Amino acid sequence: MKSLPGKYIVRFGKFVWTTMWQIMMSQLAPANKSGEYVRPDSQFRNTVTEPASKRYRLFVGMGCPWAHRTLVVRVLKGLEDAIAVSLVYPSPDEGIWLLKSPFEGCNTVPQLYKLAQPGYQGRCTVPILWDDETKTIVNNESAEIIEILNSQFDRFAKHPVDLYPKALKEDIARWNEKIYHTVNNGVYRCGFAQTQGAYEKACKELFATLDEIDCQLADRRYLCGDLVTLADVRLFTTLVRFDAVYYSLFKCSIKRIQDYQYLWEYLKDLYQLPGVAATIDLNSIKQDYYGNLFPLNPGGIIPLGIDEAFQQPHNRDRLQQLSQPKLN
Repeated sequence: MKSLPGKYIVRFGKFVWTTMWQIMMSQLAPANKSGEYVRPDSQFRNTVTEPASKRYRLFVGMGCPWAHRTLVVRVLKGLEDAIAVSLVYPSPDEGIWLLKSPFEGCNTVPQLYKLAQPGYQGRCTVPILWDDETKTIVNNESAEIIEILNSQFDRFAKHPVDLYPKALKEDIARWNEKIYHTVNNGVYRCGFAQTQGAYEKACKELFATLDEIDCQLADRRYLCGDLVTLADVRLFTTLVRFDAVYYSLFKCSIKRIQDYQYLWEYLKDLYQLPGVAATIDLNSIKQDYYGNLFPLNPGGIIPLGIDEAFQQPHNRDRLQQLSQPKLN
């Protein structure tokens, strides 16, 4: 019996791997008929009606940009003493979040969800805003959690800065909508795209928005003017991961953030706000992305190099003198 020629073996191997990749991607990142990644909606969408110090806590993963938003708002508001933080980390084998320390008899985030809602069968994501008193999940939508932290806990805040001022709400909402679709979720639409067309569409939209933001920042310190707002927070947690992760692993490779004239200085400015740098662990970020997204990085090899250029001086002060929130 003759053996198959090498070219057929290669084609068969490619077919097997492509089929496996498509199956794994469908489980990791649901897509529409065009191969475009579609992010599922969050399921717990309540608010805090009885704000109290030390009653609520955040469950966050250090690698997750959505959870990172809540840590940034917590530190900008000075809510560290009022709202506890419990850390989780991803299990590459099980595809779930594990708790760093046992909590209420739970060792995993899915167990936590079932404690909050017995029989729960949905996605088990972070961040989670948890009520220690009622032992339930208040909210698991990051965009809503940061609004709750901003508005409901001022009496416990050491820095009662308003990150969502009424006068800027329309502008903030406009930026939030654009940034969510093309940047925050846009990098995932690039990385999780399952067709060339879906990838190119997402990539072009991503960099069109980054180019627009770079122009916007030429004559203003922050997205909406002189003050840091929730729009800046939501953008920041994607930008700080961009060059280390999204540029290569997610194929967002037209430019690095460091290649932008104003966007790069803006990113350093936000990084250097009091307390913000302490919310970032680039080693965990790279481990979580490169080590756990097997379909995107089958070898699990984590690239060397941690970019500490965020600490370099920025020149954003020249735009105005009173724009940075007074956090002391």
